[in-house]
Formats: sequence, C-alpha cells, structure tokens
Amino acid sequence: MHVVLAGGGTAGHIEPAMALADALRRHDPSVGITALGTERGLETRLVPERGYELALIPAVPLPRKPTPELITVPGRLRGTVRAAQDVIERVKADVVVGFGGYVAMPAYFAAKRAGVPIVVHEANARPGLANKIGARYTDFVAVSTPDSKLRDSRYIGIPLRRTIATLDRNAVRPEARHYFGLDQRLPTLLVSGGSQGARRLNETVQAIAPRLQQYGVQILHAVGPKNELPQVDDIPGMPPYRPVPYVDRMDLAYAAADMMLCRAGAMTVAELAAVGLPGAFVPLPIGNGEQRLNAQPMVKAGGGLLVDDAELTPDWVLQNVLPVLTDPARLWDMSRAAAEFGRRDADDLLVRMVYEAIEASRGGRRRG
Repeated sequence: MHVVLAGGGTAGHIEPAMALADALRRHDPSVGITALGTERGLETRLVPERGYELALIPAVPLPRKPTPELITVPGRLRGTVRAAQDVIERVKADVVVGFGGYVAMPAYFAAKRAGVPIVVHEANARPGLANKIGARYTDFVAVSTPDSKLRDSRYIGIPLRRTIATLDRNAVRPEARHYFGLDQRLPTLLVSGGSQGARRLNETVQAIAPRLQQYGVQILHAVGPKNELPQVDDIPGMPPYRPVPYVDRMDLAYAAADMMLCRAGAMTVAELAAVGLPGAFVPLPIGNGEQRLNAQPMVKAGGGLLVDDAELTPDWVLQNVLPVLTDPARLWDMSRAAAEFGRRDADDLLVRMVYEAIEASRGGRRRG
C-alpha cells in the first residue's frame, strides 16, 4: 500500500500529516508514504526530519478574496495538478489524504483525475477552500471539532505526535520542571505565540512578569527564534522567569505547566485539550476568524479562557489568569474539563478511515 499525503505550507498542516504517517507505519511498517510539498513551505525541513519521502510540486497560492490575480490561477493550477498526478502515478498511490492548504487543492484534482480515493482532514473549525472542494469528491471527511461546517464529516480530533498524545503530565512534571530549571512546587505559566512567537503576547508577559512573580507564579516563555530575549535579573527568593527562543520539547513544556497563554491555532488547541492543560487563548486577529472558532468549544467546555488580541493587557492577565494559577481547585477543574474535550486517538481513527476509503474504492463505491 502507498499513501500520498498533501498537507504542506505550515506546521498546522504538516504535523497532522506526519502524525498520520507515523500511525500508518505503526499499523504496517511496509506501507509506502510520500508527502507532497512546495519548496517554500516548512515541509522541506519537517518531512525529511521525520524520515519520509517529500515530492515537490509548484506552489499556486489561492487569493482569499477576488483579485485580478484570480484569473491567472486556473492556468497555473493546471501545471501543478499535472505535477501532483505524476507523483500519484509514479508511486502507484492507493489513496490521497489531504490536510488543506496550497498543496491539497492540486492533490485532490490530481487524485480525481487518476481515479485514486481521497480522504480529507480539516483541522480548523472553519474549513479552507481546498478542503471544501476536496470534501465534494469523497465520503471520507474527518474534522477536528464537533462544530465543523463540512457536511457528512466525522469528528475525530487532530492526529497528534505520540509524545503529546501519550503524555502523562503528572508523571512527567518533576522531570519537565528540572529540564527547564523551574521550581517543583510553584504554579507555572507557559507562554508561546507559536513557532515564530507573537509580539502582543511577548510584550504583555514581559510587562506583567514581575507582578506574577510577586504572587508566586513562575513563567516559561517561548518568545520566538527571531525575537529578542528580554533581560532577566534573577532575584534570590523570587520565582523563576525563563524566556527561551524556542521550545523543541513541547511535551515537557506542557508537563511543566499549569496553564498556557497562547494563540488558538487548531493544533495548539488540540494538544492542550489532549493533555488536559488549561489555556488562555488569544486568537490571531487576522485571517477569517478561524482561531476564535477553534478555541470556543474548549472554552465552552470549561477548559480555557478567551480574550481578543486587542484586549490582552497586563491588567487582563492579573484579573483573569492569575486567579486560576493561584487556585489549585479551579486549575484541577479546568484541567479535567480540557481533558474531557480532548482526543488522543485521532491518528488511529484516521488510519481506519484511510483503509475504509481504499476498500470502498476497490468495491466500486467511491463517489465521482
């Protein structure tokens, strides 16, 4: 069996694809896996690092709104579809699994041309254009949230890295806090604006850090590799404030933390829910509003807080985040609510859907 994965561009598309690839290999070590990507996406680094074949096709960005550039898309897309079809035919793909983004659209068209079954996974509550189109070509559509707008879809969650999906925060906490140089006994706030950081979160946390420390809260702060690390003076007897450029062991960061201040990307929300870590979500203020929609189900379940980017201030942190961090009973309640909403088995459920799509295709039941 050979599976083609189409989920390039951002980590939000690539990580679920790689989690599925790992799950497929656990089920069948002989399965062939090829990931489609473009030379401008993060997949050029992330896919080879995970040990999978990467096949590059031309990038065709799709305008979010009608623009003069829109009329050039069909012509440019034809060549990209042909390139994707060449890959599908070269590896003799049994199925194409798409995760949205620039790579998924040509992959869906190419799979339909080649008569190869399609599986669609949508991570965001508000589906993107590529997955809206891909969902028309298949009965096998998986979504990350029960509030998804894709019709006839199955709610499975987001495939996660095994280090996250199997994490026992309580068991790993002593090791995790030692790893980051944190106190074993103090309430801990984890802060991250994503892989590149977020200026609003960074500035707010740097301004409020001394007050949080005065209240007995320690902070692990991933500022982003391109952002300047704040100067920190370690004062004897004060809780630690640990700013770092980047965290490459998010499993340990989650285990060390009692709460996280973060954006509301689909992957972040899914990981926090899976490990039972309460979040204070600050949706990215640009785009089509999908980050707010991503966070809302977990917040409604009682596992998080939600604040607009413009309303995130030091005072808001003091009035909303600090009372949670300093109340063990409330922390426990929010952790339990987050965990009850989380899904740890999405990778295995998606593997099952992949096999179902292949069997349905062989039985002649695939939609046209």
